[in-house]
Amino acid sequence: MTHSPTPHPQGSAPASPAPRLFALAWPLFLEMGLGIAISLLGTLLAARVSDSAGAAFALANHVAGTLFILFRIIGAGISVVLTQALGSGRRDIADATARAAVGASSWIGLLTGLGAMLGAQPLLRVLGAPAEVLPLATPFLVLLGPALLLDAWNAAMASVMRAHLRARDTLAVLLAMQALQLALAVPLMQHLGLIGFALALIASRLLGLALHLWLWRARLGLRLTGPDWWRLPRRELGAILHIGLPGAGENIAYRLAFMASVAVVGHLGAQALATHAYVSQLMYFILLFGLATGFAAEIVVGHLIGAGQLHAAHRLVRRAMARGLLVSVVVAGAFAVAGPWLLGFFTRDPAIIALGSTLLWLTVVLEPGRTFNLVVINALRAAGDARYPVMVGSGSMLVVLAGGSWLLGQQLGLGLVGVWIAYAADEWLRGLLMWRRWARQDWVPHARAAHRRLRAARATPPA
Repeated sequence: MTHSPTPHPQGSAPASPAPRLFALAWPLFLEMGLGIAISLLGTLLAARVSDSAGAAFALANHVAGTLFILFRIIGAGISVVLTQALGSGRRDIADATARAAVGASSWIGLLTGLGAMLGAQPLLRVLGAPAEVLPLATPFLVLLGPALLLDAWNAAMASVMRAHLRARDTLAVLLAMQALQLALAVPLMQHLGLIGFALALIASRLLGLALHLWLWRARLGLRLTGPDWWRLPRRELGAILHIGLPGAGENIAYRLAFMASVAVVGHLGAQALATHAYVSQLMYFILLFGLATGFAAEIVVGHLIGAGQLHAAHRLVRRAMARGLLVSVVVAGAFAVAGPWLLGFFTRDPAIIALGSTLLWLTVVLEPGRTFNLVVINALRAAGDARYPVMVGSGSMLVVLAGGSWLLGQQLGLGLVGVWIAYAADEWLRGLLMWRRWARQDWVPHARAAHRRLRAARATPPA
């Protein structure tokens, strides 16, 4: 049965004007673009040392990213709970949620940081790190451990700022962070290699934490006390985890499946691993617009759900999808045409450049499917429909992405081309299933339930 979105309920408080998608998307676009640019620069600097150093840089970052996925246990829920609360006019709930997010980030950051520091070499071996890569990647990953704790704090605080529609402030923080990291990384990497990049990363994260603390006080009127850094309040965390646990499950399933594909690539040799690393860096730029649109859609849809404006949320996602599909094809096509030139910045190996160019053309097919996931999954989560993406998507990730990479890339001998075909098949299968969910409006009962909870909370005086 198809459910029809309902307008703002009669008798409730008037909804505040909805935030505009583009006003949030462009700072997010620049923010993520700068982050990717710094990562790309690190890969370029490492590749100047050797292709093995470039592969070590990418492999260690893959492991750190996999560990950091634990942050999604709360990260996926922070924005949704905050935006719904702010959309319904409950600032007290939003502030309590922000404090709870910081406390949970401390524990998750400590866990992931210790995991990187104590398990660096075993984790890299699990991924099939070649013998020439392992000695370079291990100390680099160890130093990424402290950065993971700082990243958890910064990510939580930035999510709170964006939920309050302060995306330009988070962009300014990132500009300062990346400027410091760039200023330190270039000279330090000349003398210390990958270790120098890690030290520059830690310094920039410390600056980001200081700036976020100042912005919380100046823009939001939020001051953290000592217990806020470690306290885990049950009610606020329960609301976050209601959205965050399914969101984390989806991200963990994707990361595990993706790392399984990286392990397949590792068995193909250092040259294949380097090619995968270089093309992956370029793909981050290709998916940037879709990613920014998806995050912005999550924020706007959350505000609209909190205000009870379900019709507006439905229309917004359709518009975002149409624009995202068009832009993803155009951008992917431009990168494919410029592929040989762009890959020349990483390496002079003609075999890597030729294979990488082929993978970029396959990315033209892959990216429209990914756009469905980047936009619609975030919208489903913002509407409170968080369990469907993990239940439906996990099977595709594990069977099509991971299994397909092993079958096509290793068993059938297609190598990296086979891995990319598996990537594209997984994105399209999941994307079409998610769009079917949204188009049939199966998310509406979840959105109505979320709005009813907030409307009931509005009737209760704040504690």
